[in-house]
Amino acid sequence: MYIVLLGPPGAGKGTQAQRIAAATGLVHISTGDMFREHVRNNTELGQLANQYMSRGELVPDDVTVKMLLERISREDAAAGAMFDGFPRNVVQAKALDDALAARGARIDRALLITVSDEELVARLGGRWICRNCGKLYHERNDPPKQPGVCDACGGELYQRDDDRPEVVRARLEKQKPPADLIEHYRKAGVLREIDGERSLDDVTAALLEAIR
Repeated sequence: MYIVLLGPPGAGKGTQAQRIAAATGLVHISTGDMFREHVRNNTELGQLANQYMSRGELVPDDVTVKMLLERISREDAAAGAMFDGFPRNVVQAKALDDALAARGARIDRALLITVSDEELVARLGGRWICRNCGKLYHERNDPPKQPGVCDACGGELYQRDDDRPEVVRARLEKQKPPADLIEHYRKAGVLREIDGERSLDDVTAALLEAIR
């Protein structure tokens, strides 16, 4: 079984991927981890990918797909795999479809974790940091006892530019799964949408039910 996990930043894909992998035995394949492994081991694909990564460019689709195929050929992926971070667009999705089809396989499920923009901004845009000791707070989930003041040392709390709500909104627009990618899997009959605003356990249960 091959699964694609989709969702915007802040939807909890990483956490849910670990839970799904533990419950199903499927290998969790993160493209970021995969790139780093190949670069660290100085493989031929790693050297090729690093030429692009070192320049801040995206690794070409054909290189990424070759890495994915190499990864799922390993013994621990015999039962299937769950892709996290790929595909990012329809071109990549079709390349992955073709590569799997050549092996007599296909994407069995595309799981889309949906979360409203307002909730995502609340999750990603509420982090504050102590200038003095570096302790982290979240204005909704883990607020300080006194606004703007660190509980631990009394230092001033500040918000990084990346954590400001307006910056988070702009980033979300760029990093959401594109509509045509979602439609690609909907037309293939494998898309399942999961409400990501429920509790962690409820989202995990819904994802596992969609896989079954």
